[in-house]
Formats: sequence, C-alpha cells, structure tokens
Amino acid sequence: MSRPIRGRNHGMGAHNIKNVNKDTIKRLLSYLSQYKIKLIFVVISIIISAVAGAASSLFLKILIDDYITPLLTEAVPDFSELFRVILLLGGIYIIGVLASFFYSRTMVIISQGILKKIRDQMFAKMQKLPIKYFDSHSHGDLMSHYTNDIDTLRQMLSQSLPHLFSSVVTIAAVIASMMYLSLWLTGFVILFVFILLNIVKKIAGRSGRFFVEQQKSLGDLNGYIEEMINGLKVVKVFNHEKAVIDEFDKKNQVLCDNSTKANMYANILMPIMMNLGYLLYVLIAILGGALAVNGVPNISITGVSVVTLGMIASFLQLSRNFVQPIAQVSQQLNAVVMAIAGAERIFALMDQQPETDEGYVTLVNAKYENGELVETDHRTDLWAWKHPHKDGTVTYTPLKGEVRFYDVDFGYNDEKIVLHDISLFAKPGQKVAFVGATGAGKTTITNLINRFYDLADGKIRYDGININKIKKSHLRRSLGIVLQDVNLFTGTVMDNIRYGRLDATDEECIQAAKLANADGFIRMLPEGYNTVLTGNGSELSQGQRQLISIARAAVADPPVMILDEATSSIDTRTEAIVQKGMDALMKGRTVFVIAHRLSTVQNSNVIMVLEKGKIIERGTHDELVKEKGKYYQLYTGAFELD
Repeated sequence: MSRPIRGRNHGMGAHNIKNVNKDTIKRLLSYLSQYKIKLIFVVISIIISAVAGAASSLFLKILIDDYITPLLTEAVPDFSELFRVILLLGGIYIIGVLASFFYSRTMVIISQGILKKIRDQMFAKMQKLPIKYFDSHSHGDLMSHYTNDIDTLRQMLSQSLPHLFSSVVTIAAVIASMMYLSLWLTGFVILFVFILLNIVKKIAGRSGRFFVEQQKSLGDLNGYIEEMINGLKVVKVFNHEKAVIDEFDKKNQVLCDNSTKANMYANILMPIMMNLGYLLYVLIAILGGALAVNGVPNISITGVSVVTLGMIASFLQLSRNFVQPIAQVSQQLNAVVMAIAGAERIFALMDQQPETDEGYVTLVNAKYENGELVETDHRTDLWAWKHPHKDGTVTYTPLKGEVRFYDVDFGYNDEKIVLHDISLFAKPGQKVAFVGATGAGKTTITNLINRFYDLADGKIRYDGININKIKKSHLRRSLGIVLQDVNLFTGTVMDNIRYGRLDATDEECIQAAKLANADGFIRMLPEGYNTVLTGNGSELSQGQRQLISIARAAVADPPVMILDEATSSIDTRTEAIVQKGMDALMKGRTVFVIAHRLSTVQNSNVIMVLEKGKIIERGTHDELVKEKGKYYQLYTGAFELD
C-alpha cells in the first residue's frame, strides 16, 4: 500500500533562538497571569528574604561596634544587651528563612499548575493534528516534548525564575547596604564585579548554544530508541543488532558531545565564581585594613566617618552575599536557555496547523413520523445526515452507505501522485474488494474515505453528499474500521470493545464479541471480560487481538465497514471462524475489503484490481476469472502478490 515517508522534525534550530527568544519568553510568562495573587505573595516573600539577608549583614556592624567592642573594655561586662541583640539578629534570620520557604513552596504550586496546562494544551492539540503530521514526525521525538522539554520548563519555573528574581533583588539590597557602609569599598567591589561579569558572559554564551543543541539531539535519540523498540523483532530476525548499536552510538555520541560542552562550561562557572568571590573577600579585607591603619576617612551615603572593625566585618559579609547571587544568576541563565529551547519545541508543536474541517453536515439519530424523517435525541436504528441551508431550513437524508469516487487523484505530497483517476461506485449493502500488490494504493483509498488526507483532484460523495461538506468527526462515526495492525489500550477487554462506542452497555459489548466469534476465548481468560490488557494486549495471540478489534468495530454498528487486511494475521483455521463473524458483521452494510487472500474476497459484489495507483480491472470474481487478466493470474498462482 502507499504510505508517506517518515521523517523527523526537531523544532527550531539554534540559529533561530536569538530571533524568537523574546516571543517565547513572553508566551511563557503569559501562563503566569492566572496566578497573579500567588505571584504577588512570591514577590513580597523574595523581597523580605533579600532585605533580611542584607539587614543581617548590616547588623554585624552594630553588633561588633556598639556591643562587642565596648564589652572588651569593661571590667565586669554585662552581656544582657548583647544577648538581646543576638536574639534580634536570630529573628531576622528566621524571617528570611521562612520567606524563602514560602516563596519556594508557592512557586512549585505555580509551576506544576502551568505545566499541567501546557501538557493539556499540547495533548489536545495533538488530537487536532492531521495524520500526515504523525507520519512525518518521529513518535519518540514527540514523546520528548512531554518528558525532557517539560522537565526543563519545570526547572525554570520552579527554580530558575524565582532564583533569578531573588538574586536581582538581593544584589540591589546588598549594593544599597554597601553604599550605606562605604563608598570606597563599594566602588572597588563594582570594578571587580565588572571584570567578573565579562568572564561570565563568555562562558555562559558558549554553554547556552550547546544546551539548545542538547535538547535537539536528545529528541533525536529518543525518536531512534522508540523506533528500535517497535521494530525489535525485525532487528533480531535480520541479525541487525550490530548496525543498530552502531547507529545508536553515533546519535548517543552527538548527545554526549553537546551535553559535555554545555555542562562543561556550566559546571566550571560556579567554581570560578566562588573562587573569585574568595579573592574579592581577601582583597576587601586588605583594602579595609589599609584604610583603617592609614586613617583614611570613610565616605558613605550617610556622611563621613572612620573605618571600624565592625564596618569591615559587615562589608566582608555583604561581599559574600553579593558574589553568591551573581554566581546564581550565571548558573540559572543556562537553565533558562535550555528551558527556552524546550519551550520553542513545545510551541512549535502547539503552533502546527490543525486538521481543517469546513464541514457542516452532521450525523443525527432519526425516526419516521407521519412518513417524514425527523431528528431525535435518543439512539435509534436509523441515522440521517442533517443538512442546514443558507435560508435557515434543514433537510434530512437517510444514511444508506452509498459511496462514489469521481476521477480522484491523490498524493502524499505535491511531487508524487499515488492515485490516478480513481472512479468507483459502492451501492448500499455492497461488498467492494481491493486487490493488488503492496503500494498499489488500496489502503490509500480507504484513508481518503475517512478524510485522513484530502484529495488533490476529484470528488468523493457519501449518500450523494460531498464528503468535504460532512464534519470529519460525524463522517468517521459512520465508518467502522478493522486494521491489520491492532491497537489495544491498557484496560479491561470490555473497555477495549466499548472503545468502538463509549455509551455501549456490557450486554451490547458481549453481543458484539459473539458476533465476531470472540466470546468463547474471552470467557476463558482469567477474569473473562474484566481481564486487564497491558502492552497492547501482548498476553494475547495475534488472532485473539484481531478478534477483539473486530468486536470493537461491531459494537460501533456503523453502516459502512472498512476491513484492511483484517484476517491476514490469523491462521487459516481461525480465519474460517472469524470469517463467519465477519460475514455477520458485514450483513446489510457497505463494506470495503482489502485482502491478499483472494479466498476472502470471492463473494464480493465487485472486485477492483489496482496497479500503480490505477484501477486496471473491475468485476465479480467469475467475470474477472473469465477475462484472464491480472486477477486471473493472481487466482491461478501465475502471479503472486508481494
């Protein structure tokens, strides 16, 4: 069958990050708007924490100069005032600690709320994306959005942003405190920090670029792992383990190189900052001591005074409080850059063009009253197409299951058309079969009926209505599909059958299982219909999984069925059992069958032979055998389907 070529997309590259940084940050910050009250509380707590830290350092000057130094000259020192001041200093520290605790806790609540909203929006957007998007993007890379990219946002929102703001407030409070103590020493610190920031800028600039590359290569690696897990049997059958390992090593090496370079620069930043902080500490002690020894007047924003031991001790403590937030800023900037790279990938997914749907004809439950078709709000055995008109009137067309193709052309991309001039007519209740080699376009035709893809040219009419006018969800509700590749979800057998129609009762699900001849083996399971399936039903045989899939389609009770190689994975003996259920399922319905086993299509009303996207033969089994064309060659074994 014709399928699109799978590729990969990793979001925006590093070369674009400078252009979108501001927009991405604004978009991220917009999520904070619903937490205004909590954010005000966080800001107040951060300011209190920063002021408490600066105040405690300033308090050292008062403690040493006004309380400790005088006690050294007293014969009988009275420590009561000193004890009171120490308790006051302890209170300031406790206030700072509590403020830090409250803002950290609140930011965790805010960040997790934002991440939940982003995940909800991302998952909701994925449901609206066309099938074409998933055909051209690695599933592992898509999963990376929910894991790695979301985790970088968590770290930024819960840690980096509050720490950055806290550091900025702390720096402002410390500078003000320094100027209160000494303008001489403050000027020296600012000069030293200016040199420090130039060093930080060079290191952080290099690491930021590699953090962006790290996120891209991580998504690529996850995509490859997902592919190999899904294709592990194929890898082992063809002894391809070494080649797979080699390819993994290459991708893993790219991730390793990018991560090494990113974290190498990031990890050396803090030690450099801390050691330069120690150097500043020593230099201030030397400079302060020199000013005191030489009797240089101390100038501050409060006036002129002398350099005291308390002032130097307090200033030394402030210098430590000054370098530490600068080091934090430089370190958190790397986390912010990485988070922005992850956010760009997430927003690139959320900004994808959703599946368009201009349809306005809907499927409704209907009944006849006085010979006229009317809509009803409860389930009946009759469906109708509700067709609103511009003049406000509404007409109802009974759903019969008549499908017509008119000169349909289609290609998965504009460069390559895979279906050419397809015209066919399926009357209500007819069984239409498609046969042909792999890649002939059989599955593609059924994908067009579902509107998984839109036509390049031509028209498809369903009960006389152009399918472009029918809402996609309502169109697909009228179709039942049994695929060759069965997907069973984690849950009970009953839940998996009910997936065909969520409002189906247990009795209806059991009846559908009986119709598909699945009831017998289900009742032999440990918990019967309540047996929990995991890992895509790995505990069941392929045939049993397919029977559940058929039961799922049966409970939906659609007027049109599409059977895409539905019995190809079932052995011949089981196929005979399943075929009886399939025949019961197909009775009274329009059915499109794709099969390699010609025995399953011989009773079709019409058989269409496809080759290279064209219908080359059509007719009943007997008619096509008489023609002695391609179908005859297939039937007699002169030519085999590949």
